[in-house]
Amino acid sequence: MDITIDWLAFVQVFAAALAGAVLVVGFYAIGLRMLVRAGRAPVVAPAEFTDAITVITEAEARKAAKAAAKAAKKSPLTDGQKRLALAGACASFGLCGVAVIAGLVLIVAGR
Repeated sequence: MDITIDWLAFVQVFAAALAGAVLVVGFYAIGLRMLVRAGRAPVVAPAEFTDAITVITEAEARKAAKAAAKAAKKSPLTDGQKRLALAGACASFGLCGVAVIAGLVLIVAGR
């Protein structure tokens, strides 16, 4: 029994995985940055865990929401620029989703 490794296929899979990871993370980071520039900083409510995981308190969540609202008020962007940044964020998140779906299609459909 002779086992051979197709190194070219290995390199292709590695390159595709690396490119996919860079695209998904990059589009998500750009979308999140544009979302913050649009004055819509995401504030996550504290979660309740049964284990010994430390979460923020309700007071800390209110403080973070207040800081996000204050930062949104101080934004130097006009309303039109904020809308454009929000549209760019939505487009970036959409491209992130397209990259994930394209990766799944490649996995399921094969070559």
